[in-house]
Amino acid sequence: MSTPSATRAAAARGRYLADLAAGPGRFLMPRSPDCPWCGSQRLECRVRTRDWAQGKPGEFTLDRCGACGHVFQNPRLNEAGLAFYYRDFYDGLGAETTGRMFQGGGSVRRFRSSVAALTAHAVPLTWLDVGTAYGHFPAAARGLLPETEFDGLDMGEAVLDAERAGRVAHAFRGFLAELAPTELAGRYDVVSMFHYLEHTRDPRRELAAARTALRPGGHLLIEVPDPESLFGRLLGRYWLPWFQPQHLHFVPWSNMRAELSRTGFTVLDVRRGHAHVPADLVAACWFLLTRVLPREDMPWDERPPGRVARLVRGGGVLAAVPALVAAYGMDRLFAPLARRTAWANAYRVIARRED
Repeated sequence: MSTPSATRAAAARGRYLADLAAGPGRFLMPRSPDCPWCGSQRLECRVRTRDWAQGKPGEFTLDRCGACGHVFQNPRLNEAGLAFYYRDFYDGLGAETTGRMFQGGGSVRRFRSSVAALTAHAVPLTWLDVGTAYGHFPAAARGLLPETEFDGLDMGEAVLDAERAGRVAHAFRGFLAELAPTELAGRYDVVSMFHYLEHTRDPRRELAAARTALRPGGHLLIEVPDPESLFGRLLGRYWLPWFQPQHLHFVPWSNMRAELSRTGFTVLDVRRGHAHVPADLVAACWFLLTRVLPREDMPWDERPPGRVARLVRGGGVLAAVPALVAAYGMDRLFAPLARRTAWANAYRVIARRED
């Protein structure tokens, strides 16, 4: 008897196999010879890795600029590639798993910490959360700011679900850079971007769009992965924040500070550890496990796994539970130290829009 997930995978298999008929290489643009941040040609391979989260085919390279430290996907996904690798992650087959990830208690605590950091500078009446997905941040923040109206923006259908569920007052579906000059200009006291900029094709354009959406004196709150984290060096291709192929750009905090100042912001606070997400070791263990065990039934695989493969996978996952629990415990135990050192895997910036 097939499971509901196997039935959904079977229904989607034809479309995925048609997309992959010419190979995953068709989803990549030509390799860039220079850094998109500073133009330098002093590029070096930082890491080569795979889509560990979904297991879709393809290998992806992140280059590091030797001049400014910017890390970026090279070659980068084209439009068809973005559509292919985002499909069934935030909605469809992967909606339930992704929703559980953002609803976890750790995310709620981190969201509330971010609100507390922002309200040390201002108490907003209007707040736009960019890249909100299902609106889990506004839902967590509303308890601390009951008088604030939260809107959400995302390019997927999840933001419409967030509006229907009452997590956001107004849902905007699309791209910030396109909507800011028309529908959103000057509307908000705060714009937040939680792990959003690394997904965008042009982070500088997004920062300028955020300034447009803010009122004079409004605040921008950003959290992004820190490409200088020591965890990234230790875990290499298995480091969770590389998150290929969805993450396109990794901006070092010094570059972010300089760009915000150039765009018309005053940087009020940069904290390299306060946005740390304690999941590096457990995620790396899981990625290693998915590499050695038979795969789940996924529609981008030509043939679904047989009964023996399913049994081997189930037994392997059960056998690995103690190691996963131990890695999770080590992440939690090490988190206070990581937040105070270069091991932190993310940083937070708060900036004020100036006229």
